[in-house]
Amino acid sequence: MSEVEGENRAIVCDNGTGMIKAGYAGEDAPSVVFPSTVGRPPHTGGMVGTNENDLFVGDDAEARSGILTLDYPMEHGVVSNWDDMEKIWYHTFYSELRVAPEEHPVLLTEAPLNPKADREKMTQIMFESFAVPSMYIGMQAALSLHASGRTTGTVLDSGDGVS
Repeated sequence: MSEVEGENRAIVCDNGTGMIKAGYAGEDAPSVVFPSTVGRPPHTGGMVGTNENDLFVGDDAEARSGILTLDYPMEHGVVSNWDDMEKIWYHTFYSELRVAPEEHPVLLTEAPLNPKADREKMTQIMFESFAVPSMYIGMQAALSLHASGRTTGTVLDSGDGVS
């Protein structure tokens, strides 16, 4: 599992406009990749067995795109809906990775022009909602360089919302 030499490994979560990629620090590839999508029934009674509080995230939302109202909590690499982003992180930790976030340090990625207020909000949610023991927010391009063993270089980051 996530236990290495008696310590819990850090969770890495790359928050993309189009896709969430998450896994453990030190691994070659993310453990999970899914769309940054939240889906809700358009109105009560829209789907048998659901109510207006039901929520679908990622692939579950995309698979029901014909009967759900889909929302995308990130625009151009910046969070535009914090409630939905928190639901995506909840889904990432508990449904996809199946971990208790309070037992793991967390590394989140951010776009180059992410406002300081958004960094503060990310930190607030991680500590207050998920009780993570520690966290770090790093710029995606800089993290790519470090992952390749370099400290200088040029990174072309081309995603759904930011290039």
